[in-house]
This record gives sequence, structure tokens and C-alpha cells, in this order.
Amino acid sequence: MAIIMSDSYKTVKEFSSGEFVEKRSRFIGWAKPVKTEAEALDFINKIKKEHWDARHNCYAYTLREGSVKRYSDDGEPQGTAGVPMLDVLTKNEIEDVVVVVTRYFGGVLLGTGGLVRAYSKAAKIALDAAKVITMSVCSECTLSCNYNQYGKLNTLILNDGAVIDDTDFSDNVTLNFHIPSDRLNSLEKNIADATAGTVKVEIVDEKYFEIDEI
Repeated sequence: MAIIMSDSYKTVKEFSSGEFVEKRSRFIGWAKPVKTEAEALDFINKIKKEHWDARHNCYAYTLREGSVKRYSDDGEPQGTAGVPMLDVLTKNEIEDVVVVVTRYFGGVLLGTGGLVRAYSKAAKIALDAAKVITMSVCSECTLSCNYNQYGKLNTLILNDGAVIDDTDFSDNVTLNFHIPSDRLNSLEKNIADATAGTVKVEIVDEKYFEIDEI
């Protein structure tokens, strides 16, 4: 059984990046989903290695496990890079993510306010490109029904907000699906009503899945 720490949380779907130029300085924002501090540090070091010729590679990351929050200005004036990047993550409640912003200095100083705005913008661009998603606690379930019941139950499961992961057609039909845990009771009642109590839902596990917000 998976360890469940909260009903839902926000993170990013995939690795991505975005960039812009501000007063001849090139800012490249990178974002990636991570689960551990080792994964975050590996990614930071990878970006630093690939962009060794950049003036700065600043970063921020947040992890759900242990409520870890870290950042680095990497040579920029204190509080002008890592902190505003971390603020973007925390204010938007995005977790299990690392953001790195690479700056190729263009020869024009931006000033304290300009740096804060630029690093915040780069972090936001990276997060948008990586697609912020909501992960919700779902019950992984299975049920077995006969072929006459299958069509009705398949539609019922989907209409109640579940996602069917696998269907096995043998002597009976086995449906494996996941559904937000707070909707499970309603689905169980609907299935019982539709089958006169002959079909029951078995809960296999609880895990986080990406769920479209309703």
C-alpha cells in the first residue's frame, strides 16, 4: 500500500524549459518533476555541466517528503535569484519539482528589482512549459461482471469520474480502474443499484494519479 501524505498536491508533468532575453542577458528556465533530493541535485548538476559557460545557474526545489525546500543564488546578489524562484513554487503550492535558471550575462546590470523579476519570470515560464498538474489520491479497484452487465457498468464507471486502466475478457469481464477516493462510495452505490447487489468493487491499493479538476 502506498504512503499517502495528503489528498492532493500540485507538481509538473514533465521536463521542459523556456527562455527570454532581458537587457541582453539570456535567461533559460528549466523545470523537472523529482521525488528525492538526490534526483533534484543530479538534475541541477546536469544543467551546470551542460551550461558551464553561463555566468549563473541558480536553482530552487521543493519536496513533499520531509517538507524540503532548498535554493541557491549561485553568485547573484543574495536574495535576488533562488529566493524569488522558491517563492514562485511555494506561492503556487507546487511540490516535488526542481527549477534551474541559467543566466548568460549580457553586460548590462539589471539591479536588485530587475533580477528578482527576471528569475521569477524564468521560473514561471519553465513551470508553465512543464505543465502544472494536480495529483489526487485514487483508489485502484477491480470488479468482475458478466457480459450482459459489462456495457452498463463500463459507462457507469466512466460517468462517475473513474479511469479504466485495463479490461480482461474471459469467462467474465474484469474491469480494473482508478477513481478519486472521495468518489468511491458514490460509485459503489451506483454499481450495487445497477446490478441488484450482484457486483462488488474490490479496492486493490491507493495511489496518486493525475486527475482533471472538475
